[in-house]
Amino acid sequence: MRANEYLTVWGEHSASFVERKSEFIGRIAHVETEEEAKAFIAAVSKEHASATHNVYCYILRENNTIRFSDAGEPSGTAGRPALEVLLREGVTDVCLVVTRYFGGILLGAGGLVRAYAKSAKVALDAAGIYRMEESLQLAFLAEYSDWARLEPALVAGGAEIAEVAFGAAVEGTILCPPEKAANIQAILSDQSAGRAVYVEQGSILRPVKIEQGENG
Repeated sequence: MRANEYLTVWGEHSASFVERKSEFIGRIAHVETEEEAKAFIAAVSKEHASATHNVYCYILRENNTIRFSDAGEPSGTAGRPALEVLLREGVTDVCLVVTRYFGGILLGAGGLVRAYAKSAKVALDAAGIYRMEESLQLAFLAEYSDWARLEPALVAGGAEIAEVAFGAAVEGTILCPPEKAANIQAILSDQSAGRAVYVEQGSILRPVKIEQGENG
């Protein structure tokens, strides 16, 4: 990955299971600030206000922040095991809340550690892992007579047509990896005999889902 790219989850996802009559619900979300993490924790805790525990952990790029709470479970049996799953997978800008509804059977320290780690794992599996990849944005304007050649050539060259509008001319936005930018610009010029114009609009980070087994 490039220096500014990272692994995370995208959106909000949940997964649950029952362990010896206790229900565990793991909910995981992409967050980028501590305020967003705290708001997510508060929202889940409010939704499950009658639960026995709402354990949480989060990892942020912002100030290299890492936090976790056992939320009333025995020290070291809940928040830390869940956090270690996220750390092992290398994700950041992520917040996890594991809700437990006690089923009347004590799990013991080892059982709690395994259950909370499993909650993190099933929530992360439900979400999938995304790589926040750097893409260069190019705004372009092309004539209709050139577009039939430009579109397939741009896609073959590794660009994504993010937006396109058909008015007096064809205009839109192209996304491409930075290392392919020079080639994409050459395609715009060559395939339109210089008629297409483009302007670089800087770089963005965008989520690209990693296929199972690709991460590590």
